[in-house]
Amino acid sequence: MDLKQLDYFVHVAELGSFTRAATVLRVAQPALSRQVRALEVELRQPLFDRNGRGVTLTEAGKRLLAHGRGILQQVDRARQDLEDQRGAASGRLAIGLPPSVGRTLTGPLVEAFRARFPKATLTVVEGLSTYTLEWLTLGRVDCAVVYNVTPAAAFDLVPVLDEPLFLVSARGAAPEPVGKPVTLARLAEHELVMPSRPHSIRMLLETALAAASLQARVDLEIESVPAILDLVERNPMHAVLALNALRGREAAFVARPILLAKEGPYLATKLWIATSAQRPRGPLVEQGSALLVEMLNRLLV
Repeated sequence: MDLKQLDYFVHVAELGSFTRAATVLRVAQPALSRQVRALEVELRQPLFDRNGRGVTLTEAGKRLLAHGRGILQQVDRARQDLEDQRGAASGRLAIGLPPSVGRTLTGPLVEAFRARFPKATLTVVEGLSTYTLEWLTLGRVDCAVVYNVTPAAAFDLVPVLDEPLFLVSARGAAPEPVGKPVTLARLAEHELVMPSRPHSIRMLLETALAAASLQARVDLEIESVPAILDLVERNPMHAVLALNALRGREAAFVARPILLAKEGPYLATKLWIATSAQRPRGPLVEQGSALLVEMLNRLLV
């Protein structure tokens, strides 16, 4: 499989058009079309459904796109690893962040990264821990911040901190004073809006409730933290989130710590830094991961 053909295919797939991809790649559209067609011939199946408005991926195309991104990024990392031998960390670092952490961390992280690694570039993508671990396996990201991950041979994990979770309610709907803890039994009485399984906080809460012979009343399943907060603010619903998810909107909500037992402890989630155990880590990944730990402890503790 030719790397140029794979690169051309990924550009067409991401841009949804041969015309736009040719413009970005600065190649003639007929030449681009021939390269992609040659790839289809080699694989003996179509990768795109072509229509007058552009192209859409076939099932085979979707599978190849998932692999192709990782292959191209791993080739790029091999070049970077060789370049890193010359001196300061350089190249591109791709980091996966949970949406709740990304709201607080992305801006300060970008500033610190630019100051510390002037020869390198940073890519930040947001996704649930399940997705970022998959991206780590495929090579789309170099490291990821994940919640409550199960140890596995494919990943190297570094624990960073325990982050308390809170029952979040609209300020006008809160029946108890700000900051007063809530028991699991009381939490189980509330209608919740939460991400669907296997979101780590959802699984953690349901495990804690099951241990107390209780069950969560999940009224709506929403994957977006901003959308969850909008719903909680405007409806008699509640959410279970870390405090950093409320940054910039604290005045609208009441957040109450969740007691696991009468005298504590409180419900908390653990944050980890995950890197691949199957690929070599160059200086940029090592130093970038260390910076990530430093920023998490500075901003979330």
